[in-house]
Amino acid sequence: MKVFINKIIAICALLIALLMCASCSSILDEQPRSQYDPTFFTEEEGIEGGLTALYAHLRYIYGNGYYLNICETGTDEYTFAQSADNNFKVADLSGEGQLDASTSRSDVLWGQAFTNINTASGVIENGEAAGINEALLAEARFFRAFDYFLLVQTFGGVPLDLGAGELKFNTSTTRSSVRNTVPEVYTKAIFPDLLKAVEDLPETPRLTGTACKNLARLYLAKAYLTYGWWLENPKNIPTYPESQRTDPDGHHAAWYFQQAYDISLTAINNPGPYALQPTFYDVNRASNERNSEIMLYADHNENEKYGNGGNGYGWGNGNSPENFAYWMTTWNYTLITAVGSTGETINPIGREAVQALGRPWTRMAAIADNFMAGGAWEDAVKAIDSRYDATFTLRYHTNFDKAGKADTYVEGANGLHVGPGEIYFSFVDEATAQDIDWSANGAGIGAGSLPGRADFVVGVNNISRFKYPINWKIGMYRTDNGSGLGSPNGGSPRPFNIAKFSEFYLIAAEAAVKGASGAKSARDLVNVLRERAGKQTHNQNDNVDVNIDNSAAMVDATPATITIDYILDERMREFWGEGYRWFDLVRTQTWAEKAGTYRIAGTGAGDRDLVTVTRNIPANYYLRPIPQAQIDGMDMTDAEKEDYQNPAYR
Repeated sequence: MKVFINKIIAICALLIALLMCASCSSILDEQPRSQYDPTFFTEEEGIEGGLTALYAHLRYIYGNGYYLNICETGTDEYTFAQSADNNFKVADLSGEGQLDASTSRSDVLWGQAFTNINTASGVIENGEAAGINEALLAEARFFRAFDYFLLVQTFGGVPLDLGAGELKFNTSTTRSSVRNTVPEVYTKAIFPDLLKAVEDLPETPRLTGTACKNLARLYLAKAYLTYGWWLENPKNIPTYPESQRTDPDGHHAAWYFQQAYDISLTAINNPGPYALQPTFYDVNRASNERNSEIMLYADHNENEKYGNGGNGYGWGNGNSPENFAYWMTTWNYTLITAVGSTGETINPIGREAVQALGRPWTRMAAIADNFMAGGAWEDAVKAIDSRYDATFTLRYHTNFDKAGKADTYVEGANGLHVGPGEIYFSFVDEATAQDIDWSANGAGIGAGSLPGRADFVVGVNNISRFKYPINWKIGMYRTDNGSGLGSPNGGSPRPFNIAKFSEFYLIAAEAAVKGASGAKSARDLVNVLRERAGKQTHNQNDNVDVNIDNSAAMVDATPATITIDYILDERMREFWGEGYRWFDLVRTQTWAEKAGTYRIAGTGAGDRDLVTVTRNIPANYYLRPIPQAQIDGMDMTDAEKEDYQNPAYR
């Protein structure tokens, strides 16, 4: 069984990243190479070089805005926004073009994963022969399983043989392929590699950001949970290549759910270097990167030349390895206008290299239903859950002084003045929005006003494809802005977070809902995160320190019986807009149910009336298409190529 990966499957031209330690000098030694041969992996220096390439490959997937799109657009979190092109519209499945093998941006994953799987196989195979330390080889095992897990969730069964035999290192290009089944991918590749990684990896990473025992546990627990759902198949979702929903190792779904629970509890009780941050704000605060809750990230760094894959941080080009994902969820707030104290019409809020703003592309719009009655962010939740403030940019502070304007204020709502750094525009809660006076038609974007307030406002029940809350968590950040707006147009020099210690609690809780048992109930586990979410020491939208403790109210509001729907709501509140959502809905087979319809206003600056949009999400769309470039490049008959493709996209 052989596969053509559209590039030579030797360990090929990957830019090797420096993994910068946040507070020490322990970094991976970088020696960029155009390709590797097997002899390079017979010494520890070569193994470390190959491993560094595996960490570097994360940049080509995570932080890529088109990959974030395919993981979020079309779910119950995001739809396409006012400036979206076909990349985003087809992913929405709402009749704006056709998602197919040529248009699906899941090609970002396919195009990277197999090369890196082969790199990992080269490290493992040659490193074992040379007697290299098992702990180093375990990092390669982790990444081989990591990539296969992403692939099998996205495409179904995929090849284990890249040309030299199953899980063997391949050094030559081949143009034929046979896909393994889903059970084969899990039981031959993912589970064995992760179990070995758990056994051989150290408790503490050898360098900041490298894999260790609990990171492997996280992905093993998640893989067991996902495979358990696949075996159970409650909604009769088809698989491909076709196979029976039986486990080659003879286990049933319940066994895998219990394993997911047990492994998660083991990690929670033996955290090693990991821990929950004291508040949710601290988890994603840009000045607190690489903190104890973050277990894996695609690294970038502002200060060293390789921190953005060697591309620098000037005008971004919108390509990997840049971290440009945050552009997509940022609406064009720079279209807001105001009359300044000099009588000139100015932009009171300009592009700024800060976490709340950054470069606007208006490609992905948050869906209004989530912020309204019955949604995960309904008013009762917003009132006590700090995750709302620490997820979205809801209030927009003026920065015209940093742009060099002579104005001392701008004219706000109700004839009031708004000074530098003060709030000029806000999204307000659904209940508050009932009192909006829309006659002001203000801020150049059709905003309204509220009595006594200087800021123009729009309700969260008026979210449109034009304007919507920005995803603050993944926003831009720099330390060299000085007194100005900085350089907001390039890729972000922040790491893109991939895995968090907090997910153990939600994996275990979901497994418990599916029948797993142990010392902690699903409610116990969920409440650990909910209690933390009730504590707030900083309000990022108002940029003020606070001392708020709603933890008791958060625990009291947790239902006595936890359901999968509730788990999905909690996962939304913890991981909104970070690329989890499509996988969550596909795993739980709730995609069509959760995202089949949504409400949002139109594309005009003044549009505020919600319309209901219907999506077409057939069961066979729960797998993404094999990219057309892969199909076209294979030396196979037309019938074989058609059979290779997932059925929905033939």
